[in-house]
Amino acid sequence: MKKSIKWLWGALLLVLLMVGGWYGYQRFIRPSISQQQQVKRVEKRHIKLVAVGDSLTYGQGDEKKNGGYVGIIKQKIQDKYKKTSVSTVNYGVSGDRSDQILARLNKQAEMRKDLRDADVIVMTVGGNDLMQTLEKDIMMQSQAKIQSSVNQAQGTYENKLNQLFTAVRKENKHAPIFVMSIYNPVYTYFPDVAAINDSINQWNQATQSVTKKYSKMHFVSIYKVMSYGQYQTKAQRQQLIRQEEKVNHGKVQQSQLLSIMSNKNHNLNEYISTEDNFHPNNLGYQHMASRLFKSMVKYDSWEFVRE
Repeated sequence: MKKSIKWLWGALLLVLLMVGGWYGYQRFIRPSISQQQQVKRVEKRHIKLVAVGDSLTYGQGDEKKNGGYVGIIKQKIQDKYKKTSVSTVNYGVSGDRSDQILARLNKQAEMRKDLRDADVIVMTVGGNDLMQTLEKDIMMQSQAKIQSSVNQAQGTYENKLNQLFTAVRKENKHAPIFVMSIYNPVYTYFPDVAAINDSINQWNQATQSVTKKYSKMHFVSIYKVMSYGQYQTKAQRQQLIRQEEKVNHGKVQQSQLLSIMSNKNHNLNEYISTEDNFHPNNLGYQHMASRLFKSMVKYDSWEFVRE
């Protein structure tokens, strides 16, 4: 009999605890969660986008003279977020390496002010740092020597990139930063030359690795779309490789490279400008902007204020 009474009291106590827990959840915890869920995100009336970088940010090769991807991304934002007006400031300079971009930032008070006022920051960097290394070594027939040279340069590049990103974050701790990759402008002519492809992929991995160290910084890859151009399927790229093997036998020929760069009428890659056969044309910048905007929509804290 006593055991039955103890069991009954135990069961009653358990029921009371469950009821009390349920009441506490309904009374205190659930309303708090509901309030958090009901926080509204309201579109900002105005967005300031600041672009920092090299020739890809400047818009080199854009035959429409619309500022490359910067002009296109402005229109994309306005088309999607109807209530929002957008202003852009472009601090892209052709030929700049990461350390030169940093030097401009340190010297230009107006650039620092614009970064402080930015809702979103976009960057292109790294291409000229790598070119500084590859220009000396690309004609080497030894891939091992090219790899060694790129490995040595990578550590210096990562240090410079850290300095640049730290300086930008010092001016603005809150705005999301989107950093775009580099690409292979001569892929369609030398699709199986590992020395070029591997070096560029390694450089992009280094950039992506550094971006991960910073809050609200996002890496946007444009390697495939810009390197492959209209040859986006595996079958199309295999055909390019077969053609290249017949002409160059898997090696970079200086005469062929010079011929590509000097041809002002044609490029195998329809996204590359024939102005210099290196930078994107307007179609290429459209594809760059599309990749960038996809990432911006995913990480869209720049567009909303919370009420």
